[in-house]
Amino acid sequence: MIATTPDFSPARILVVGDVMLDRYWSGQAARISPEAPVPVVKVKGSEERIGGAGNVALNIARLGGRVTLLGVVGDDPEGERVRDLLEAEGVVCDFVVAEGARSICKLRIMAQHQQLLRLDFEDTPIAFDGAQMSAKLKRHLPDHDAVVFSDYGKGTLADVTHHIATAKQTGLKVLVDPKGVDYGRYRHADVITPNLSEFFAVAGACASEAEILDKGRELLQRCGMQNLLLTRGEAGMTLIRETETHSLPAQAKDVFDVTGAGDTVIGVMALGVALDLPLHEAMCLANLAGGIVVGKLGTSTVSVEELSRALHGDRGSQYGIVSEDELMHIVARAKAHNEKIIMTNGCFDLLHAGHVTYLEQAKALGDRLIVAVNSDASVRQLKGESRPINGLKERMTVLSALACVDWVVAFEEETPERLYCRLLPDVLVKGGDYAPDQVAGGDCVIEAGGEVRILQFVEGQSTTSMINKARGTA
Repeated sequence: MIATTPDFSPARILVVGDVMLDRYWSGQAARISPEAPVPVVKVKGSEERIGGAGNVALNIARLGGRVTLLGVVGDDPEGERVRDLLEAEGVVCDFVVAEGARSICKLRIMAQHQQLLRLDFEDTPIAFDGAQMSAKLKRHLPDHDAVVFSDYGKGTLADVTHHIATAKQTGLKVLVDPKGVDYGRYRHADVITPNLSEFFAVAGACASEAEILDKGRELLQRCGMQNLLLTRGEAGMTLIRETETHSLPAQAKDVFDVTGAGDTVIGVMALGVALDLPLHEAMCLANLAGGIVVGKLGTSTVSVEELSRALHGDRGSQYGIVSEDELMHIVARAKAHNEKIIMTNGCFDLLHAGHVTYLEQAKALGDRLIVAVNSDASVRQLKGESRPINGLKERMTVLSALACVDWVVAFEEETPERLYCRLLPDVLVKGGDYAPDQVAGGDCVIEAGGEVRILQFVEGQSTTSMINKARGTA
């Protein structure tokens, strides 16, 4: 199981494939037309989203990866709209503009969050200059870590076999979201990601799990591929390799709309491959991301915050024991999500009920609680050579297991003033009889718009009394 949400920003992904514009007209359907037995939709809103290979690129960009998109659009307003929407999200677009061609556009009519009708505006297979596409591909490959071929059968990837060979010669990992029944076109791809129905159309129906695995390996061998990631809907995902398999259950609690879920899956897989994650870890992230997007309406993406919450539940991203640098990024993300950050510090040598009550009270002041813990050397400086009883690792492990604690970080100094001034929590919490202006780091927090809160310790509870009781000297 992957322990943290990776930093996707170093990943450089090239996406090539069929680009589409998805339009949604939504409203209420309260009556049947007198002209024909069809519902009448009173349109109250409209929305435009990116579909196809563009949605793969958008998923990568919204997770922080760097992405370039190659595709084909017509010289029409829809093609310009596709470019504008993608570039606004940080996607680098290098399109072949086919004169006289129509950009692919799908219009969905929605009522009460249900799709009533889809209208496709397209002239496919789209006619374009294939040599121009090949030249663009060769130019961009050296600047990327992995390439995704997103095939929707609209004609952009008519020369996909040649494109894959070119990418492999450049040394890039190749991922393919396939279309049709001729998987020989995708020969030598590193990862291919069909859904179950697409797989059955190619390999034939399977009566058992063993038969799925056998036919999957036969397909890999026949096409010279390395990995088959089979998305199986309610049954989750299965990664089939020559000598091993990995399976994960589905993560979606409520399936609202599966539109574009495959785009999210291959986008996250590509990020994992670009970062050299083990494939089963990339698969874990892709499975979580797919479970998120099927709970949304229409073509959708997933954010880092959503992926982190899915990975660790309500406790958020990268929870538990973290480094100071990791914590800087975590706090920035949490604040961007409008979460109130609470922070306290201490030795926490022998954790007792008084500590737990204090930490629970601190957590109640906001959304996320950070506990800064004195290093062993710092504890000795404060408490003497006989302390700590428990080493830093053990103390941090126990604290991180508490439900009220989100993140635990160590510091070396006698006081955490430098750490507070760097992290700038919304609320600095201290226990005991202090005035707010006596708390180390409090002035930094207050100057940044935060506050210092003093909580009273539980009477009769202390580490010293526990040690004396254990020694029989209490």
